[in-house]
Amino acid sequence: MPGPLSMPLLDPLPSHWSADAVAGIPEQMPHASLPVFGAADVVPIAPGLDLWDMWQIQRADGSTVIVDGRSFWFFLATERFPDPDMRHDAARIRLTSHGADGWRDHGWTFDPGVTPGSREWSGCAVLDDDAETLTLYFTASGRPGALRTFEQRLFETQGRFLVDAGTPRTGDWTKPVESVAADGATYLVADQREAVDDRIKGFRDPGYFRDPADGAEYLLFVGSAGWVDDVHDGVIGAARREGDRWMLIAPPVESIGTNSELERPHVIHRDGHYYLFWSTQGKRFAPGLPGVTGLYAMVAESMAGPWRPVNGTGLVAANPAAEPYQAYCWWVTGELDVISFVDAWGLAGRDPADPTLRRAQFGGTAAPFFRLGIDGDRVTIK
Repeated sequence: MPGPLSMPLLDPLPSHWSADAVAGIPEQMPHASLPVFGAADVVPIAPGLDLWDMWQIQRADGSTVIVDGRSFWFFLATERFPDPDMRHDAARIRLTSHGADGWRDHGWTFDPGVTPGSREWSGCAVLDDDAETLTLYFTASGRPGALRTFEQRLFETQGRFLVDAGTPRTGDWTKPVESVAADGATYLVADQREAVDDRIKGFRDPGYFRDPADGAEYLLFVGSAGWVDDVHDGVIGAARREGDRWMLIAPPVESIGTNSELERPHVIHRDGHYYLFWSTQGKRFAPGLPGVTGLYAMVAESMAGPWRPVNGTGLVAANPAAEPYQAYCWWVTGELDVISFVDAWGLAGRDPADPTLRRAQFGGTAAPFFRLGIDGDRVTIK
C-alpha cells in the first residue's frame, strides 16, 4: 500500500484491493467456478471473424434496450488471424443482436477512417430518452498511418440507432471527440511503443454510469497509477461530468502491489448499493498471490466510497481450474445477466503459449450467459 497521498485529485484516497483480500480466493473457488464449456457452448456469431470484448446498448439508468425481443451488442472484431493474439492490432467495433433465436451479426459500426486510432478498443453505448440518439464511448488505440503503439485515448461520438423489422442500424456519427485525457500524475499517460513483460499501461475501456441518488454522470476506465513506480499499479479511474465536460476525479479503487490491470470497469446500482465490477487475469496478480482469471467487484453505499471487496475477496466468478483460460471480459448488465467471450477453451491441460494451439482452440464468440444473485456484500452465481 502506498504512503499518504497529498495531491488534491486524490481526495478521498482510493480504496485498496489488497493482497490480504486476494488470499482468500482458493477457499472461495468451489462456489465461484463457472462450468466447463463444451462444443455446444461455442457457436460462431459471424463466420470468418473473431469477436471478443462486448457491451450492450443501454439506457442512462443502466437498463438494457430491448426492441422486438432483441438486445443489441457491440463487439470488438477482426478477421481470423493465424495467431488470435494479433487481433488487438486490428480491432474494430461490430454490431450484433441477441434474441430467442440466438445471435445475429449486423456489420461494422464505423466506416474505415472515421475513428481517430489505428484500431478501436472497448467502451460502452447509451441510448437517449428519444430512443434514437446513441452515444458510443470507446477507446482509440494508436494513430492512423503511424507505427503501431499501445497509446490509448478515450473518445465519444453520437449517432442514430434505428430498428427496422428486427434489424438494427447505426449511422450519422458525429466527429469523435476526446472525452477526457490522462493527466500524467494521478493517471499515467498510456503511450507505450511496446509492451513490457507482456504488460501495457492503461487508459481505456470507458464505462458510463448515472448515479440515481443525484443524477451525476461518471465514466469509469482502466488506469495505471501515476504516483508510484510499481509494475502492479492497476487502478479503476473515474471522470465526472461537470457541465459539458468530463473532469478527472480520484480513482475509486487501486490495486497497487496486488494487480496491474483492472479491465472493463462498470457500475451497477441495486438495493441502495453500488457494485463496481471489473475483469482481470490470473497472470496480472503480484507473484505469490492466488488470484485467478475472473469477474471481480467491490461494493459501497455511494459513489464516494469507501469500497470493500464483495465476498471478502472481490471474486464473483472465475474460470474453472480445469480450464483456466476458457473465457474472459465479463460484462454485467443492469438486469444482472453476465456475458463474456470464449477465449482458449478445451485445452485439457495444454499450454496455450503455442500460437497454433491458440488458433485451434480460440472461441472468438460469445460465451453462455449466466445471472448473478446480489445480497448486500455477497454477489454469487445463480
